[in-house]
Amino acid sequence: MTLGEKLSKLRKEYNYTQEQLADILGVSRQSISKWESDIAYPETDKLIKMGKLFDCSMDYLLNEDITEKQDIKPKETETLWDKFKKQFHERKSEKMVLGMPLYHIGRNAHGFFAIGFKARGVFSIGLMSKGIFSLGLLSLGIISIGILSLGLISAGTFSLGLLAVGAIALGLLAAGAISVGLVSFGALSVGCFSSGALAIGKYVAVGDHAHALIAIGESVAQGSVYSHIGTLSSADMLLIVEWLDANIPSSLGWAKEIFKFYMI
Repeated sequence: MTLGEKLSKLRKEYNYTQEQLADILGVSRQSISKWESDIAYPETDKLIKMGKLFDCSMDYLLNEDITEKQDIKPKETETLWDKFKKQFHERKSEKMVLGMPLYHIGRNAHGFFAIGFKARGVFSIGLMSKGIFSLGLLSLGIISIGILSLGLISAGTFSLGLLAVGAIALGLLAAGAISVGLVSFGALSVGCFSSGALAIGKYVAVGDHAHALIAIGESVAQGSVYSHIGTLSSADMLLIVEWLDANIPSSLGWAKEIFKFYMI
């Protein structure tokens, strides 16, 4: 079996088109075609790359008498990670959407749908993910979910966004075990308008322990303008709403209305 026949066989086994293999190796599609037709031969560095890509030895590629592929690693030492990498073949759609492949699966994936160790796309999933809708260990997107997540709408262990939800959340509207935001909900909550077991607010705080200009607490309430422990009466609520309407800056009107809705 010639080198060209082996390359064609391996490429098809791993479900690559000639264009996809050419992109991986940094050559033209015509070069792949010539190699498979035995019209031309790959340079040494390309052979090494293909050996790693197809998990085969140089002897197999170059020796026409060897017809069976010999894996680089002995079977007995092959780990689960090795098996995963062998299954994680690069895939790329020839159909284009918004100047990107419809889908791309690979180590460094870039497509409308992207899945990879590093992924960029409209919908992306990866260890490091960036997209409009993003899911990953490190995630950046309009809607983002990850261990470390950054986005307009963000959810994760560590979350930063306009709307942030997470164990530790930072955002204009934030909710989490530890939460910091203009409007904040959490076990430990800090914000202009804050609610939580320990709530610290600039204007209003509601919680078991509350500290703010207006503090409403179950056990402790420390407020420089108004303090209340226990359930609010209708008259108490009216006084608070009137104070909010008279003193909160217009730029925070949206946050005030969210918190009024929560209190009422």
